[in-house]
Amino acid sequence: MSSRAPASSRDNGGSRIVVVTDHPWPDVEIERSVLARAGLELRAGPGRAGTAAEIETLVARHDPVAIMTCWAEVSARAIALPSELLVVARMGVGLDNIAVAAATARGAWVINVPDYCVQEVSDHAIALMLAHWRDVVVTDRASKQGVWNPTAAVARRVRDRTVGIIGYGRIGSTTARKMARGFGCRVLVNSPGLLREHGAGHELAPGIIVAALAQLQEEADAIVLHLPLVDSTRRLVDKKFLAACRRKPLLVNVSRGGLVDNDALVHALEHGLLSGAALDVIEGEPAPPLSVIGRADVIATPHIGFLSDASVAEVRRRSCEDVVRAVSGEKPRNPCNAPHARVASK
Repeated sequence: MSSRAPASSRDNGGSRIVVVTDHPWPDVEIERSVLARAGLELRAGPGRAGTAAEIETLVARHDPVAIMTCWAEVSARAIALPSELLVVARMGVGLDNIAVAAATARGAWVINVPDYCVQEVSDHAIALMLAHWRDVVVTDRASKQGVWNPTAAVARRVRDRTVGIIGYGRIGSTTARKMARGFGCRVLVNSPGLLREHGAGHELAPGIIVAALAQLQEEADAIVLHLPLVDSTRRLVDKKFLAACRRKPLLVNVSRGGLVDNDALVHALEHGLLSGAALDVIEGEPAPPLSVIGRADVIATPHIGFLSDASVAEVRRRSCEDVVRAVSGEKPRNPCNAPHARVASK
């Protein structure tokens, strides 16, 4: 028996429904306005991200033609449930919470907004590095406890640092330019594509040098992760990776928590292999282990690298506009798959 909901279960006598699974902002008025102009009805779940089973129940209840998600998991079963599903939209960049293969198999687009928060995430990575190298967090805590001791600060000259960046897409390349041009740092950048195209040692721009991973581990004072979470990158930073780091670097992760093995990270901090960690994303969030975030040598922020008033408004509007295109039979602007069962107009 099919698990898909019957078409008659749709709201409002057959209106086309868009389900928003979760929204970490106080309302859905931007979404409602954009979708309503296209004749689409919005049904919103709670602000928090529900479990996969809760999302499946929400989808079964409303039988949507489109599912929009921020953090919540959209499982293969959720994708199978609607009688006609045209698009699954990630209101953000990463796709690790969407069963992309299942959507592709049933002919539904998967879309995202890949460039809405490039500046914010890059700025956040740099802010974390500066907070560590200028000893901002430690001295702030001490000052508030009544300890006013400038000589206790351990501050570094930023210009003298070598920054290693793993991943050289939109955000990684932006961080590299800012650190090289703005702060005068030497920047080592690593990605398979760069190594294939240019080879190690090639200077992409003044101060920005393509490097093999081994060189980056050998020479970097900070290692910044600007990578998607896929099978090949999951727990890339493990005990072996950290044991190869020679300059006790700061580890900065503003991408996905699953890139870092938490146990390996704690081990490296306890054994002096790292000078610290600065994490906007942590495996286990939204309840990351205290063994990681409770450490004095870890700076932790609650996955806010993407956040600004401008970026949030942009991702909400652009996600809905691309959903409207997909539902209208047009090819979306930011497709992340090629659904073989669907033919869209240009």
